Amino acid sequence: MTMTMKTSAVNLIVVGLALSALVIAWLAWRRAAARRAVRSHPLPAYLRDKLRAQYPQLGDRDVAEVERGLRQFFLASAMARGRFVAMPSKVVDAMWHEFILHTRAYENFCRKAFGRMLHHTPAEALAADPKRGDKNFQGLRRAWVWSCRDEGIDPRKPDRLPTLFALDAALAIAGGYRYVADCALLGADRGGTHCAAGFGCGSSCGSSCGGDGGGDGGGGCGGGGD
Repeated sequence: MTMTMKTSAVNLIVVGLALSALVIAWLAWRRAAARRAVRSHPLPAYLRDKLRAQYPQLGDRDVAEVERGLRQFFLASAMARGRFVAMPSKVVDAMWHEFILHTRAYENFCRKAFGRMLHHTPAEALAADPKRGDKNFQGLRRAWVWSCRDEGIDPRKPDRLPTLFALDAALAIAGGYRYVADCALLGADRGGTHCAAGFGCGSSCGSSCGGDGGGDGGGGCGGGGD
């Protein structure tokens, strides 16, 4: 190999490394911007009124917690980088649906938080014996991991439930989705309650958390299900 060829090869490597660094920096900036938008962008005040109309038993503090849960879901969706994220809460799903009905406000929020529209699908319960490779199970995994990280919880060994997974039970939502952090608390008669720690994943949690890659939207799949 001539000196000129060696120099060209080195230059190509340098350019490649520089481009890779730029891409990594841009992705980090985009994720930081998405987190800021999700956490700070004001949600329309009428969402709280609409939710109270559906659930008149909820007080101001309860509704504020539901809004917090919705932001947590949006955060998971932003961090999932276009992969499907499932909705684990019926009451949060109700507020999300009301937001979507006000198209202009929702489009503006999505553009700032995700750079695209986050589409909604109808809620359904998690199957009694879900397959870990199912799209909706993987979607719940992503919701679980990022919700836990938002509150400083270890998704593999949780000592409590993050807000998004705790709300339906805490607010006694009829037909809501129930989870426990400790699988040992589930007896033979588990009813519709699920062990959320089962959504915790191994070394892949930091990136795709399961990586089925499907879909560009969130899912209102309540407990997950397929």
